[in-house]
Amino acid sequence: MTAETILANARLVLPDAVVTGHLVIRDGQIAEIGTGPVASPAVDCAGDYLSPGLIELHTDNLERHISPRPKVDWPHDAAIVAHDAELAGAGISTVFDAVRVGSILSQASSGYNRYARSMVDEILSMRAKGVLRISHHLHLRAETCSETLIEELDEFGPDDRIGIVSLMDHTPGQRQFADVTKFEAYVRGKRGMEKDVFDEYVLYLSDLYGKLGPQHEEATVAAARRLGATLASHDDTTEAHVATSARFGVSMAEFPTTLTAARACRAAGIKVIMGAPNLIRGGSHSGNVAAADLADAGLLDILSSDYVPAALLAAAVQLGARWGDMARGIATVTSAPARAVGLADRGEISTGLRADLLRFAVVGGIPVTRGLWVQGDRVA
Repeated sequence: MTAETILANARLVLPDAVVTGHLVIRDGQIAEIGTGPVASPAVDCAGDYLSPGLIELHTDNLERHISPRPKVDWPHDAAIVAHDAELAGAGISTVFDAVRVGSILSQASSGYNRYARSMVDEILSMRAKGVLRISHHLHLRAETCSETLIEELDEFGPDDRIGIVSLMDHTPGQRQFADVTKFEAYVRGKRGMEKDVFDEYVLYLSDLYGKLGPQHEEATVAAARRLGATLASHDDTTEAHVATSARFGVSMAEFPTTLTAARACRAAGIKVIMGAPNLIRGGSHSGNVAAADLADAGLLDILSSDYVPAALLAAAVQLGARWGDMARGIATVTSAPARAVGLADRGEISTGLRADLLRFAVVGGIPVTRGLWVQGDRVA
C-alpha cells in the first residue's frame, strides 16, 4: 500500500519563488507539486510556509547537552536524543554534528581531553538503533593547535561516513582570536582560569602551533581526501589565509572574520558560511565582521546555527526580509548547504527529492515551527 500525505493551502518555498499551493508526499518523497484544488483529504496548512527541512552544517549543540553544567557529564545516549529532539523542534531535518578532533593532554588544568572517536561511535550507535528523528551526519573539527590531532584523525575511516572536515586554528592572536583580550575573556570566563595560568596557557599554545601547526594542517587535508569529506576552513581573516585554503582545496569557509577574507573567498569560488546568531544579535560575539554586512555585500551563501539551533530559521527569515526575497533567504539554510556538501537528494521542494519538509508561520516577525517531516514521516 502506498503511503500518501497531502499538505494543502501552503505557501510553498520553491527554489526561486514562494507560491500558494499543495504538495503530495508519497513513499517518503515529494511526488507532486500543484497550485490547483485538492480533491483528496489533506492537511490544511492554513496559509503557513512550507519549505524544505533545514540543513545544519556546523553545530556543537550536542556538547551543551553532554555537559549542561561545569563538571557534569550527562549520560551520552540521553544527551544525543535530547539534542536530536531540539534540532527537530527548530525545523532542522539534516545535521552535521561537529566533533572536535585534536587534544591537549599535557596541560590538564587548561587543556582538553580526547573524545572524538568515542563520541562518533555513540552517535553512530544511536543512529543505527533508529531512535533519532532527523538525519545525522558527522563533521570533524580538526584543531591544528593541539598535540594528538594526527593520531586521532587516523582513528577514522570511510565506514564512518564523515561528511565534513574543517581546519581549526584557535591559537591566541590568530583568526577568531586575533584580539587576545577576546580570547582571554572567553577562556577565563568559561573555565574560571586565573590570570597567571592563562598567560602560561597562551605561551604554551603559541609554541605548540609553531611546532605542529603546519604539519597538522597538511594531515587534516590528507584526512579529508582519504575520508571523501568536504574540506572547510574556519575563521579565515586575511587574503593569505584564503589563498592557503584555496591551495588546500577548501570549498567552504566557516565564519570568515573580515570583509576582506569574505571577498577573497568569493573570488576563489569558496562558499561563505556565517553564524545565524551573529545575524540575529547584530554582530559577532568575538568582535569580528557582522553577518549582516556580508549579506548586504552579497557575500553570504550559507547560514549555520552554530550554538543556537533555533537561530537557523529565524536568521533565514530575517535574510528573506532583508533581501525582499523569502526564497533566497530560505535557500541559505536548505539548498545552498545541501549543494555545498553534495547532498543531491534534499534541500529543495522538487519532485523526486526526499520529503524533508518544514511548516512554519511568521508571527509578529518571529518564525514559529508547526511541523517537520523527514522522509515523509512527521517527527515534530
